[in-house]
Amino acid sequence: MTREGALAVMIAVAVVLLVALAWAWWRRTRRDAAPLVHPGELPADAHVRASFDALYVATTARDTPLERIAAPGMAFRSKATVIVADEGVAIGLTGQDPFVLTPDRIVDVDQSTVAIDRVVEPGGLTRLTWRTDAGTTVDSYFRPQDASARALADAVAGILPPNQTGTDS
Repeated sequence: MTREGALAVMIAVAVVLLVALAWAWWRRTRRDAAPLVHPGELPADAHVRASFDALYVATTARDTPLERIAAPGMAFRSKATVIVADEGVAIGLTGQDPFVLTPDRIVDVDQSTVAIDRVVEPGGLTRLTWRTDAGTTVDSYFRPQDASARALADAVAGILPPNQTGTDS
């Protein structure tokens, strides 16, 4: 085979792979087209316990940390602000309307080490498990910037009933 022929084969394989990746992402975004949660904000008189600047890593189906959900506004990493108040957890992702998870929607909060393509030191991510508007359970992963993942997990656990938090990672 000539050099030009080998180059043509390599380019053809690369194009086929790129088309396959684009098609897979398109199918995923169609599957996850419905928003997971409606926008909202904490009440003006909310008792704020803590505020964290974080990186939003991903949201996945419960217990499948390598299967990203491509829901609108939650498909890609971004900077995030996580505000923990007695009334719930307000999450603001860069460029998106904030949303609030009331304590009754939060299933669990703990630390994690792996999510999608992010691997950090043991317990370096905070995993927030919650129920969507449709009633499915998902895990959202955050990496706090100026505090530890344990501090964020403990702050969220502080607004939950005592039997509502887990310890698995």
